Amino acid sequence: MTVWDDLVGQEKLSEQLAAAARDADTLVTAAASPDTPAPGTAAPEPAASASKMTHAWLFTGPPGAGRTQAARAFAAALQCVSPDRALGGAPGCGFCDGCHTALVGTHADVTTVAAVGTQILAEDMRDTVRKSYTSPANGRWQIILVEDAERLNEKSANAVLKAVEEPAPRTVWLLCAPSLEDVLPTIRSRCRHLNLRTPSVAAVADMLVRREGVEPDVASAAARATQGHVDRARRLATDPAARERRAAVLKLPLRVSDIGGALRAAQELVDAAAEDAKVLAEEVDAKETEELKAALGAAQGGRMPRGTAGVMKDLEDKQKRRRTRTQRDSLDLALTDLTAFYRDVLALQLGSRIALANEDAEDALQRLAREGTPEATLRRIEAVAACRGALDRNVAPLLAVEAMTMALRSG
Repeated sequence: MTVWDDLVGQEKLSEQLAAAARDADTLVTAAASPDTPAPGTAAPEPAASASKMTHAWLFTGPPGAGRTQAARAFAAALQCVSPDRALGGAPGCGFCDGCHTALVGTHADVTTVAAVGTQILAEDMRDTVRKSYTSPANGRWQIILVEDAERLNEKSANAVLKAVEEPAPRTVWLLCAPSLEDVLPTIRSRCRHLNLRTPSVAAVADMLVRREGVEPDVASAAARATQGHVDRARRLATDPAARERRAAVLKLPLRVSDIGGALRAAQELVDAAAEDAKVLAEEVDAKETEELKAALGAAQGGRMPRGTAGVMKDLEDKQKRRRTRTQRDSLDLALTDLTAFYRDVLALQLGSRIALANEDAEDALQRLAREGTPEATLRRIEAVAACRGALDRNVAPLLAVEAMTMALRSG
């Protein structure tokens, strides 16, 4: 097994990254060689046109394609310390200490930045940018992985731009975003761009069977329902609660025939997203809190030393912002399922031969296809899209979802 094995349907991209990792390994190995020129003497480096390695990368692609997984796999390959490399093996073995710690997120020289709320704030980037100018502590490269580069606000984006413009010699920036347009032109112009494609349903199903031990029929249904979204397919295939939540969402179109039903459906959808966010956050929040208390020297019984209340308050604020984002992400996931449902209705109305994503709800699909028109279905798809846009603009979730369910009712 190598670090590239989890990149589903991204064979060409894996080859590009593996080639860059080999060049990066050559650069680091040459720098550590006894034949390296003395300080102050120019060291020979491969010509820019010959090297496939660079200091900044931008990974783009549709949701679920595996942008972050690709960036993390590359980070692992860059930190690979397998002795097989000296024998001609490629970096990225997947089992050495460098690969393992980079993949699980504990490597001292791999810093991951993810949006806690709806934006990555300048204060969230300050220490990271400062770290990007330091030499690697233990690894071969100092790597900064920004999972949500599209969420950089103006100040944090400018901080990243300065660091990317004037990088330290052994620092690599890995930025992930849905598309090129989601990143400042000045930043993307300084990055090597890699675009991921949506994996095929068959490729995702095969991964679920091989890597997760999922039964083939369950794997196929999950891959088809999520249309190649790797993380969602994995969760749907392995988490019964996720399947129950999706089944509830797919019943919503049949429950909005009157005003009362539309409002109840909206409330239940928002409540379910809040509960899902709470479950996901509780374990992470508790672990973070205990680790910070231990680092600050909490006494037995949990009593904190003087002067640490502000630090604990900052953590609570961060966790609150993350819970809000997690709730909105959970709602967005439900809205994505709803969009796929109406897309299937439209396919039936137009007599399309494309495969249905929601075969398990075919009776409901057929009923709505008979009772409505393609024009009405398109209006409903637009209503779901409008709700997603409202949530992106921080409209109150219940207000946004109620407006959507009322629009679904009228068609």
